[in-house]
Amino acid sequence: MKRKNFLKAGLLTSAGLFLKGASAIEVMTNNNDELLPIDNIGFNHIPPTQSKVKTNMVLHKSNTRGGANHGWLNTKHTFSFANYYNPERMNFGVLRVLNDDIISGGTGFPKHPHDNMEIISIPLYGDLEHKDTLGNVSVIKQYDIQTMSAGTGIQHSEYNKNKDKEAHFLQIWLFPKSANIKPKYDQRSFKPSDRRNKLQVVVSPNAKDGGIAIHQDAWFSLGKLDKGFKQTYKIYKPGNGVYAFVIDGDVTINGQKLNKRDGLGIWDVKEISISADSNAELLLMDVPMQIG
Repeated sequence: MKRKNFLKAGLLTSAGLFLKGASAIEVMTNNNDELLPIDNIGFNHIPPTQSKVKTNMVLHKSNTRGGANHGWLNTKHTFSFANYYNPERMNFGVLRVLNDDIISGGTGFPKHPHDNMEIISIPLYGDLEHKDTLGNVSVIKQYDIQTMSAGTGIQHSEYNKNKDKEAHFLQIWLFPKSANIKPKYDQRSFKPSDRRNKLQVVVSPNAKDGGIAIHQDAWFSLGKLDKGFKQTYKIYKPGNGVYAFVIDGDVTINGQKLNKRDGLGIWDVKEISISADSNAELLLMDVPMQIG
């Protein structure tokens, strides 16, 4: 995808915030924006040879991420977003955005629109106040998970509830399973004890798997792992890949050593092996590798 088409797919504020995710399934035209479709993004856009360590494994070291410090927002982007454009880092299957955001006290994202995107927020510390056009008003904090199915269109704002403390969260976008569904918001608190030396499912296609249900065949799991922990993780759905993001500490996955904020994508496997080389915190995103 050319940079001009990438920028055409986003509505940019003065801070360079990418406000609209254009799905490869369909781009909605509504009162918020009228944007042309972008090129389809699919499996072939997984980063090429220089990021691959095997034919089915791609490594994104923490210090190779894009990002910017806007004063009120200090952010890192694993995939192309806002003013960071890297044609080798457009997505991993349906995983389109993985942002690592620190928001200064009393500041935040003003009301802005999304459509046809599954949006997941994982607070690492601090409190974020959420408001949206569905009438939801809430505060999310550590051990909460927030999800939005933007569908036919939703507007929301996210502000740091505290004026004297930073808020830090992961902002993640997935292409949805199908376009133009009814928008939906959800939020839930999870017990931290249920992820101690376990992989706790926090997002899933349906609630019976233990996570908040989203409109995609994707499973997110969080683990707080002690040094020496080992586990084999089985892929939930044939054809899915796994993108592992190390929130803290050091782990080895399928023989690849990873450190804090490193990302590793693996596909064409039925399972992966995980070993904690130190006390660590890990996020696994089990996602379809084809869009649509």
